Amino acid sequence: MAAVDLRAYGMTDAIMQRAREASGLEDPVVGRVLSQAHELYRVVGEQGELFAEAAGKLRHAARSAADFPAVGDFVLLDRADDAGGRAIVSQVLPRTSAFVRKAAGASFEQQVVAANIDTAFLCMSLVGDFNLRRLERYLALAWEGGAVPVVVLTKADACESLGRRLRAVQSVAFGIDVLAVSSMEEGGCEAVRPYLQPGRTVALLGSSGVGKSTLVNRLLGEDVLETRDVRADGRGRHATTRRQLVLLPGGGLVMDTPGMRELGLGDVTEGLEQGFADVERLFASCRFSNCTHTSEPGCAVYEAIADGELSERRWQAYRKLKAEAAFAEDKAGYLAQKERKYKEISKAVRRLPVKR
Repeated sequence: MAAVDLRAYGMTDAIMQRAREASGLEDPVVGRVLSQAHELYRVVGEQGELFAEAAGKLRHAARSAADFPAVGDFVLLDRADDAGGRAIVSQVLPRTSAFVRKAAGASFEQQVVAANIDTAFLCMSLVGDFNLRRLERYLALAWEGGAVPVVVLTKADACESLGRRLRAVQSVAFGIDVLAVSSMEEGGCEAVRPYLQPGRTVALLGSSGVGKSTLVNRLLGEDVLETRDVRADGRGRHATTRRQLVLLPGGGLVMDTPGMRELGLGDVTEGLEQGFADVERLFASCRFSNCTHTSEPGCAVYEAIADGELSERRWQAYRKLKAEAAFAEDKAGYLAQKERKYKEISKAVRRLPVKR
């Protein structure tokens, strides 16, 4: 089996040092998760690809799904190959970044969509399902997770109002690179290539049907990932059913992810501060320091709306996301407190004398 240079897969001296500290070994076996199917992980290590599963101790210690390995994670393994059976993931190394959303449904559990990414390509189609409010959610989650967001607007060849839509996106994506690409035209994807540097990881995030898998295929130079046409109503169909990390021929890594129809927020305080910097900077100009931005005189927010500096839709979107994030934070705190109380009761019960 040919040796693999893990630096091509994002390995750094800092990550290796964390692996040594976590394992207590000078030469630990480290791999990076390339894909996941149920509880089975495809991992790349120094001796090539192998299949692995989470150790029982890791499963027992995990408090939520976010504590299990995710695609993009660097993990400690018990062996360098799986010739004698599946390898065991004993530990997930600390993440440098993570795109995390609230899991779909009523649960408040956090789901790690992509781990250890340098750049988050937030993909949105210029035709069909064009939605600035959804983009604002993606931006908040990307900033919160520590990756640098870049807005990638797909299907530019089919857009008849490119300039207007670019301006609309730039009005909510302050200080962020905005790229318009077309996978159907020769050279239509060249704008993204400067971000694809050796050892750097880019995750493609967005709704179904925006062309994420098609873009990856163009970068690979062949149709490796499955793609599907959008529906008649303009909404996408799921082509990608699992996250996977792919090494490009010219260096750099791209992570394709399934479309996300539901994008729930957790605690994204920092993400909202950065994603809505244009809104939050107004607060310092209000007449009263405790202004609630509802009915007070001298409110800078409502003056900005009246002057056309801030749109009413953007202000309402900020308030909605702020309230959703606060609710999620309170709910998470309540659940954590409930779990601590349960553990305290369980310990007390175990200390009770046993009647014989």
